[in-house]
Amino acid sequence: MTVRTRPPSLPRRPSKALLIGLVISSVLAVLVLAGLLLKGGPLGFGLSMLLAVAPLPLLLAAVLSLDRLEPEPRLHLSFAFAWGAGVAIVLGVALTIAGQAMFARAGYGTRTVEEVGTVYLAPVIEEALKGSALLLLLIRRREIDGLTDGIVYGSMAGLGFAVVENVGYYLSAFTEDGVGGAMQLFVIRGLIDPLGHPVYTAMTGLGVAYALTRRGPARFAAIPLGYFGAVLLHGLWNGAASLRSIGWLALAYLVIMAALVGLVLVTVRERRHLLAKVGGYLPAYQATGHVTPPDITMLSTLSGRRAARKWAKGVGLGRAMGDYQQAATELTMLHLRAEREGADPAFAAERDALLDVMAQARRW
Repeated sequence: MTVRTRPPSLPRRPSKALLIGLVISSVLAVLVLAGLLLKGGPLGFGLSMLLAVAPLPLLLAAVLSLDRLEPEPRLHLSFAFAWGAGVAIVLGVALTIAGQAMFARAGYGTRTVEEVGTVYLAPVIEEALKGSALLLLLIRRREIDGLTDGIVYGSMAGLGFAVVENVGYYLSAFTEDGVGGAMQLFVIRGLIDPLGHPVYTAMTGLGVAYALTRRGPARFAAIPLGYFGAVLLHGLWNGAASLRSIGWLALAYLVIMAALVGLVLVTVRERRHLLAKVGGYLPAYQATGHVTPPDITMLSTLSGRRAARKWAKGVGLGRAMGDYQQAATELTMLHLRAEREGADPAFAAERDALLDVMAQARRW
């Protein structure tokens, strides 16, 4: 009788800084929600929380589906989400209120102060805070291997922010107009435009990822450009909402959807490029016995990968096949990074570690 143990997993080295950031952000998010509970009572808070969380599983699945080839570490994804839900929310509200107070002291009327806060201050402040999660992830810059990674991390920060913000909005609507008011707002924020914040911050993520994965000093201009795009989209939607005009809301919605389509197209193009590179780099490793021509064919298409995982799962080896495919993908990305930046002293060690994972997975 053969005793089986778990197939090897790809090694991950958790970052203490990100763990600390995750804890602090999570605590802040809980404190904000606790404050909303005390303010609105159990009934209003419970309904608001339910409405805010209801679309979240589908939205998370949509965002994470963009990064199927090389899933990002859960710690980093959780950090980005918690940062948006905690730190970005708390500082965003505080700084916006402080900015509005300055305009009020300058003699502007209540309506003008509210419009300035909603249309100008909130987009500038909130997008800077949400996008800062990407800058903090630069301490683990090797995790951002392509434009898709930046889009995914930005979207996660945006989702975290949107969930907590929506609880506050739904609670305010419930307090003013009851269940009907909360449901009416849910149709707009939860059904019509649930991807607003993720799309905004994904623009910043795209800029950061571009700066990290391209050559030349001009690449760093992508960071402020991405941030400007995020602020523009955010401000456009808030401005249209403040006007309460169906026409302006429709225009803003179409622009945001166009940005969403553009982001998806970027991920699709990058995925195709990566799959094509599999056939360029992995044949060199056939002599090791860890890669065969059928393996390369399988790894070069999404359909081939799915079929292989389905077969492996049917014989109890789904984990091993997943490890093999991920290691092969990361080996390809390692070569791409070396081609872009030059091979560093760690290249051989990382290559050998990935080949070892592939070898152990093949034994199963």
